Amino acid sequence: MRASFLLLTILLCVNTGFAQEKRDLSRDSSYNNWYYESREKLYQGLKNTKTDIVFFGNSITERGPWQELIAGKHRIGNRGIGGDNTFGMKARVADVVKTKPSKIFLMMGINDIGRGLPTAWSLKNYEEIILTIKKHSPKTKIYVQSTLPMNDELLKYDYLKGKAQLIKDLNAGIQKLATTYNLTYVELGNVLGENDILNKNYTSDGIHINTDGYIRWVDYLKAKKYL
Repeated sequence: MRASFLLLTILLCVNTGFAQEKRDLSRDSSYNNWYYESREKLYQGLKNTKTDIVFFGNSITERGPWQELIAGKHRIGNRGIGGDNTFGMKARVADVVKTKPSKIFLMMGINDIGRGLPTAWSLKNYEEIILTIKKHSPKTKIYVQSTLPMNDELLKYDYLKGKAQLIKDLNAGIQKLATTYNLTYVELGNVLGENDILNKNYTSDGIHINTDGYIRWVDYLKAKKYL
């Protein structure tokens, strides 16, 4: 009887361990939801439209009034999709550079962090995105922008709070990729924030940028001669 009980206990422990391991390894890397599909349908219709400068990323990019702020002779392509992660961006980047823009500004990773995806996964996807751009549009100048910090005091969702170190770790990896591939790394954390906190004057929800923030962003890119 004791032997049977001991065997049952061992099996329960083993099964519990497997279940825990499965939970730990189960990550939500999906991206192809209804919003992604609707935006991608739009971008597919524009993939043959010539652009000089492309902004590529998630909702922080999508909400940017780039054309209005940059204007002039440049044809600007906004290729942001709200909620997108590095898996979704990797799936669509080849079409984004199909017309071989002169410059592309990348920003990604915050949605990976929000979903608990490992930093190594994000950096692997980031590297593959860089390589895809180089393959399909080798003359396009790539600007690798840092993932922006958040402001925990203004965030409405607890799952997004306390991610400052993860953002720093991701940016350290992104900066290494920029060095490896001889790309321009654009550090925006100290432009739109301070001490790993997004400036409250540039955001209303702790993660997205308001108009003043985009104006500051573009002014900085112009001041650095990136635009």
